Amino acid sequence: MTVNLENFPMKRIVLALTLFTSLVVKAQQDPQYSQNMFNTMAINPGYAGSNDAICATLIHREQWVGFKGAPSTSVFNVNAAISKINSGIALGVMKDNPGFDNNIGLNISYAYRLNIGDGKLGIGIGGEFYNKALDAKWDIPKNGNFTQPENDPSIPNSKESVYVIDFSAGLFYRTEKLYLGVSSMHLRQAEIVYEKGKPFLARQYYLTTGYTISMPNPTFEVLPSIFVKSDGKTTQLDVNTSVLYNKKFWGGLSYRLNDAVIGMIGIELSNGLKLGYSYDFTLSDIRKNSTGSHELMVGYCFSVKKEKIPQRYKSIRFL
Repeated sequence: MTVNLENFPMKRIVLALTLFTSLVVKAQQDPQYSQNMFNTMAINPGYAGSNDAICATLIHREQWVGFKGAPSTSVFNVNAAISKINSGIALGVMKDNPGFDNNIGLNISYAYRLNIGDGKLGIGIGGEFYNKALDAKWDIPKNGNFTQPENDPSIPNSKESVYVIDFSAGLFYRTEKLYLGVSSMHLRQAEIVYEKGKPFLARQYYLTTGYTISMPNPTFEVLPSIFVKSDGKTTQLDVNTSVLYNKKFWGGLSYRLNDAVIGMIGIELSNGLKLGYSYDFTLSDIRKNSTGSHELMVGYCFSVKKEKIPQRYKSIRFL
């Protein structure tokens, strides 16, 4: 990939949660998603097993289409409940390509689940394995006062690939209508030792919450939600409201503070397969060089519990 540095750009809601909203996000380390309500497993190990089923989700995002070096991200997660030991387990794979980076992540999570009130609380931990790679051909003007790569202490001269291990932790509480999650990724803040420079995986904090509001017409439900992401210096806030019809079709709008307005639609097929699509209408200056962001979601859940059918037996041992 060739990177031209001249063109590279350096509220009735569920709960009034404004703790993290004093700062506006200008950049992010972890991949960004719009359909966050379907992607909780990627950022909170406490979510594992919360559906009391085996659930798999695949999301692919093309961000800032038309912008050279824009991020392209895919994430796949599968999690399952283990009811006999009040637990949940999960496995996740992520591939992220922002600019000249090529990042691959593998995540294994475990959650212990407790009955609290009308719902269940998942207390989760996760182990994260990352491969972060750089491979770029720098296009820096020879004329003018521009530092060339070989003279820059932060720009590697050749392809780099580094493997690191990190950890995550989270809490996720769910009732029939409410969910609330708090989590943190990159607890260890693993250091990436390149030939030049030593960046690190900055710790990320997440807060998610949503609620299902029943309408007078039982075929309609309103699902407001909030997604907050912060590294302690910059913060991203997404506010979303979706309308669910007949528990099969949904459509909604999200607002990402000072960044984008997002439209989303989806359907759940008769076999339980969920399909979702979202489009970001960019509000920042990047819109001058981008036609927006596209995101596709595919999800499926199934239960391994077999319903017992009443049967008659002649032997008294089965009475």
